[in-house]
Amino acid sequence: MAEEYPQFQLRLPHGGPTARGRLLSEMGTNGSQKMVVLAGSPARPDVVPSFPLRTPSSHRLREKLIKEGAIRETGTWPGWLEVIQDVECNSPSAAGDILVGRSCNGWLEWKTEDGRPLADFLEHVWFGPSRAWLVRGVLPSGPDLVQRVWLHEGRVTLAVLRLRPDVAQGVSKEQLRTFVDEDYESTATYDEKVQLVDELHSFFSRMRPGDTVCTVSDGRLYIGEITGSVEQRVAEDGSSNLRRPVEWGREGFLLTELPEELRLQLSLKHDVVDLTTSKAIIDGLGVSDEELVQEALDSGAESGAEPAAVTARREVALPEPTEELRKTLNVHSVEWLQEVRNLLEDEKQLIFYGPPGTGKTFLAQELAEYLGGGREQVKVVQFHPSYAYEDFFEGFRPREDPKTREVAFRLTAGPLREFAALARREGNRHIPHFLIIDEINRANLAKVFGELYFLLEYRDRSVRLTYSGEDFFLPRNLFIIGTMNTADRSIALVDAAMRRRFAFVELSPRIEPTGGLLRRWLAEEGKGPEPADLLDALNARIDDADFRIGPSYLMKSGVFREGGLERTWRTKILPLLEEHHYGEGVDIESRYGLSALRGAVAMQSGQDESSEGYDSE
Repeated sequence: MAEEYPQFQLRLPHGGPTARGRLLSEMGTNGSQKMVVLAGSPARPDVVPSFPLRTPSSHRLREKLIKEGAIRETGTWPGWLEVIQDVECNSPSAAGDILVGRSCNGWLEWKTEDGRPLADFLEHVWFGPSRAWLVRGVLPSGPDLVQRVWLHEGRVTLAVLRLRPDVAQGVSKEQLRTFVDEDYESTATYDEKVQLVDELHSFFSRMRPGDTVCTVSDGRLYIGEITGSVEQRVAEDGSSNLRRPVEWGREGFLLTELPEELRLQLSLKHDVVDLTTSKAIIDGLGVSDEELVQEALDSGAESGAEPAAVTARREVALPEPTEELRKTLNVHSVEWLQEVRNLLEDEKQLIFYGPPGTGKTFLAQELAEYLGGGREQVKVVQFHPSYAYEDFFEGFRPREDPKTREVAFRLTAGPLREFAALARREGNRHIPHFLIIDEINRANLAKVFGELYFLLEYRDRSVRLTYSGEDFFLPRNLFIIGTMNTADRSIALVDAAMRRRFAFVELSPRIEPTGGLLRRWLAEEGKGPEPADLLDALNARIDDADFRIGPSYLMKSGVFREGGLERTWRTKILPLLEEHHYGEGVDIESRYGLSALRGAVAMQSGQDESSEGYDSE
């Protein structure tokens, strides 16, 4: 006896009337359960412009029904069309498509009178946002299944040569791991088995009707919708083949014209790939912003809310520096800030280098917050001599199980991987995110970056990770700013690989914006110029440019309390110079002490006044 389902309802867009439908146990030609639109149901009089592109088969069916008079104008629903007779459709989505005039996820949009989605009444079809998948049908040395079979017969398949028959849909990953270990015991390596388990679990248990499915063939991307459950076919030779029905939609899109992030994910070397993070990009292919907004409004979105597909296609843009920013940072010109911004936009990676106290970290953080739009888009890490790849990107670390309290080594993401995931999150991909690496030259960079060195230069490629074995790429909206103290290690010692991957911007007391920073700040704060005069005199006596003293030591409130300048000079500045001249027998106090420098400043001031008096005569 056929299973009985409740009657389902579908509310038409813009507060329209409600259509009625009945789900059948019988399967349609595409492998999905059929659905009947009941006579007397209203239908939308027009369609969204993207409807023929997204679901051409549903558009053709609607046009045929209108031409035959099965859907026509009527007085029952003024301003709407009416379904005159029961219409049997291949799937719940197709039944919804012909009524609302747009692509419709029937498993979620058809609901009972009390609001339960149709998906609740089907085995292994559950409520929630739909996903997107890549399934490969072109083997390097085999036939092109996409062109020969999939597009014509409406399906995707996954070859599983030795998998036992009758594996149930919804099977757990642990069960699949046992099956694969037994069925492929001597015919696959450990890594191959791990990958196969992941792909089988996706195909059997994670995919569901209503999900988007993509495939690549002949340099094009083809997009469709999964319309039914998984089916396992066993050939006479014992080999197994998994199938899922698909309603293929649009003509293929040229791979060379796709957004870079989507191309990167399509290049991953797996037979089944979860593309859900790029679903919004896929949904927007070939459709204008105006059409996407119309679709969103038809689906019940709030007026003025930007659809995810529109947000996903927005380009990453760094804001232009302003005069207000220049004043906040006390730099000498907006043009210098503009150059730094342009370097970041072009290179993605930049290093501020210079002696201690030149404001490298402060400037990096303030610029990052301005260009990224807030502190939420900025993360700071500090390198040190024992810092390693496992600390920076990912590695096995001891972790306590919250239930058993047992400690075990688990693969744990580091700050770069966590921050890259945040930058790639849907809704964030057009927003600049900045990773600041303080004291970047204090670590062994080749050891810290590992295979990520490649990604710093080739942002349009991915690499296979050392520990997790996953493919990874740096998102286009992730920028890196490093700071390098040249007193710790001269910039001349930085290897060519590092130089090629970063733009280098000098912050030194001998040039702007650092050269006149203290004097500008003192004037703005209404303080006397003596600290700037003393710092200039000090740096004039330091031969090694990498050890000249930056202005930030003298830009703190403690300097301007009673005895503050002397205290700062004695405890912060002179110890740096003692270390620099260690073993040279230099009298630090007589050469760099405040008394000596004040005398030199006074003498220079007197010479300047004499020179001015002579000129005036």
